[in-house]
Amino acid sequence: MKIDGTRRQDRAIELVLAYYAAFNRGDREAMLALLADDVVHDLNQGARETGKEAFAAFMRRMDASYREQLHDIVVMATQDGGRAAAEYVVHGEYLRDDEGLPPARGQKYVLPGGAFFDIRDDRIARVSNYYNLQDWIAQVGG
Repeated sequence: MKIDGTRRQDRAIELVLAYYAAFNRGDREAMLALLADDVVHDLNQGARETGKEAFAAFMRRMDASYREQLHDIVVMATQDGGRAAAEYVVHGEYLRDDEGLPPARGQKYVLPGGAFFDIRDDRIARVSNYYNLQDWIAQVGG
């Protein structure tokens, strides 16, 4: 059965929405299940990491310092379903000092963000995240 372009586009959008739903539930195992084994993760203003284990380690570091929920998520995808983009608003709390950043005192923040995705074989093969770090620092009192 051949899947038409609209179906591939819809599947890509569903995949990204499922990824963010798992994020908001705190279900890291469900997030990892949606990733390709060789997933590429481009950190905001940082390094590129490769593989599910590196991604899992990143999430453990994030979960130790931040409590976040994403709201107002909008996802767009190419017709062939190979790439997608998302925009959202992060509602977060800074729980524990993160290396190189201001001290944590439970500060709350609201920050627009976005991500770009490559999708291969119904799995997320790349996630490139973006948010304005200077805006975040200003909000947490850096």
